[in-house]
Amino acid sequence: MELYNYYRSSASYRVRIALALKGLAYDYRAVHLQRNEQQSESYAAVSASRLVPLLRDGDAVVTQSIAIIEYLDETHPAPPLLPKTPLERARVRALAFDIACEIHPLNNLRVLRYLVGPLKLAEDDKNRWYRHWVETGLEVVERQLAAQPATFCHGETPTLADCVLVPQIFNAQRFDCRLDHVPNVMRVFENCMKLEAFERTRPEACPDAA
Repeated sequence: MELYNYYRSSASYRVRIALALKGLAYDYRAVHLQRNEQQSESYAAVSASRLVPLLRDGDAVVTQSIAIIEYLDETHPAPPLLPKTPLERARVRALAFDIACEIHPLNNLRVLRYLVGPLKLAEDDKNRWYRHWVETGLEVVERQLAAQPATFCHGETPTLADCVLVPQIFNAQRFDCRLDHVPNVMRVFENCMKLEAFERTRPEACPDAA
């Protein structure tokens, strides 16, 4: 397998965690977003969307981090990243989507570049935008975790939801977001970071970290 990704991309980090949890080997293909390598013709030949992450598994090409993780879970079932029952799977997906759909799109690199570029927002205003959506979005996740507390987002083993949560907290910390108002979120984050799969795939441990 080959994973095209960027060390600081939270969506890429999600997939790295999932691969590590499943003990799957892969070739690391760096696509540097800050240098706009995703817009190169060579990467366009691989990815129609010109986004990361992208997983190549033999002749199969899978994009979008959630889809990649579910693909991995179906093709390599152990250990599972989704629970057994439909209701439990729905909860884990909902937690993942609370972050991947409600928080992350508003503070990814393309959006932040647009804010300071065409819209000409000052750096402080951009950061205030970022912090607002992260901090208020994590409040939703906090309420979900407080209603059904466990070691991880759902139960006693990591799931898809944990693969999505941890990278968002890394971004929140990088932008100095307030996190003391989400104690359950941070408790789960700290439990995740005790596991090698989360620790060794963190951004600064990647070969393209700069």
